[in-house]
Amino acid sequence: MILTIHRHVISRIPRYSVTYDNSNTWLLHVSQAQQDDRGYYMCQVNTNPMISQVGYLQVVVPPNILDIESTPSSVAVRENQNINMTCRADGFPTPKIIWRREDGQSITVERKKKVMVYDGEVLHLTKVSRNEMGAYLCIATNGVPPSVSKRIILDVECKAIIYWVYNSVMVLPSKKYIIDYNENSYRAHMKLTIKGLSMGDFGNYRCISKNSLGETEGSIRVYAIPAMVSRNETIKVASQPEVLFPMKNDEGYAQRSPNGIPFERKGSLAIGQSFSYTDMPPKEFGVSNDARSSFGVFSLLSLTTSVVQSTLIVLCHQHCESWLLL
Repeated sequence: MILTIHRHVISRIPRYSVTYDNSNTWLLHVSQAQQDDRGYYMCQVNTNPMISQVGYLQVVVPPNILDIESTPSSVAVRENQNINMTCRADGFPTPKIIWRREDGQSITVERKKKVMVYDGEVLHLTKVSRNEMGAYLCIATNGVPPSVSKRIILDVECKAIIYWVYNSVMVLPSKKYIIDYNENSYRAHMKLTIKGLSMGDFGNYRCISKNSLGETEGSIRVYAIPAMVSRNETIKVASQPEVLFPMKNDEGYAQRSPNGIPFERKGSLAIGQSFSYTDMPPKEFGVSNDARSSFGVFSLLSLTTSVVQSTLIVLCHQHCESWLLL
């Protein structure tokens, strides 16, 4: 393409111009040089024979990071997973890409090798740990100032940490505390076994689970089973129309044991309820004397906050001893 002839500019590109001085020197001027201006230029003198001179114009361009082809400024990955972070740039000469961590820590690359600077457009991290989270800097240089960089935040979504707490102190595995832990891809199960249980072990235990996204907890209360105090009484029914068994409080209940055989809590009767052979008002347990089927052995229990009192009551006819031998 012809650009100029003598002092006249032929090209329609206004960035080209030509000058001449008295020393027979012609100069071609290119303003606001662009990458498209790179190439060979020839100055020709139409003599016989023709005289020419060729020159090459090199246009350098500072680096520019291509965001659309690079990893976003913030990226997340689950712990122990792999991730590739990409940083691409253009410019001339072709930019060189290096990676470094903003906090000055080393980068763990292939085969767990640690480097302070990594060369290449793609930074490949394997089995990422929580120690690798933070800001990474992608820096592009090609010798033409200025160099440019991009900051990428790597967020590692850590697995939940699960532990037990008792009296505001973390429970650690020991001969006394056995902790079993099982997990799959999205669910974890932890079981705490307390060996050699004593009074000092009673109380509230909390199971806490937390990770970078939040925290949750559940609790379970370990308490002592109330002691049982029992006494036996034998009541012989003669002529009174009704037998009343006084109750300790409104939380008691009675159980009948036919033929003197201990009753296995079947048919327990709460105060205020009735059964075919009994009627229990709130404060006493009464049985009609004329109901032969009501005779037998009754276990009368009275509940308090700390002690369960049990009274074994034998209800029978006048010949009670011989009846019990059956």
